[in-house]
Amino acid sequence: MSTSPDPAAVSTSDDAGHARADVEGGRDSWWAGRSGLVIPLIMAAVATWLAVGNLTMAAPDDEFPGPTFVPWILVVAGYVLAALLVLEVLRHPRVPEHTPGHGHRTYTDWGAVAWCVGGFALFAATLDLLGWILGAAVLFWCVARGIGSTRPVFDASLALVVSSLVYLAFSVGLGLTLPSGLLGGGW
Repeated sequence: MSTSPDPAAVSTSDDAGHARADVEGGRDSWWAGRSGLVIPLIMAAVATWLAVGNLTMAAPDDEFPGPTFVPWILVVAGYVLAALLVLEVLRHPRVPEHTPGHGHRTYTDWGAVAWCVGGFALFAATLDLLGWILGAAVLFWCVARGIGSTRPVFDASLALVVSSLVYLAFSVGLGLTLPSGLLGGGW
């Protein structure tokens, strides 16, 4: 008498060699390995939020590059990257392999997502209060923490240097004013 293996434990391989898990009593679920679609959805939402902000911003039309120039670049980049990520996830769904000893993370790391999205939300909420240099440094630090950095003091120092350089590039290089917040004596 032959016994068939547990359907949840069976894994097959698709054309590209990526592992798929059989779920729901032996049938593949379309959602299996596609939780990564959440990230491009968030990216598209942020790009849409930036686009709405750009369209409703009172800015002079005769200035180039003007205050909407860089945000429009970010909007386009956000939509393009979101579309490319959707294509990647749809073409190559990834289901976590439960093999001991593998260091590869092939699942959605919700902790990393929380750190990155939370850092952006904190940045957006406190930009006027903290100003660009401190606010962007907090954002950069949260993203570094989200992607797995374990050196918080180094990350904070580097975040302050990078946000300061960006502030100088916008102020001196482009002649655009970013919020100075606490460091500018605004509060």
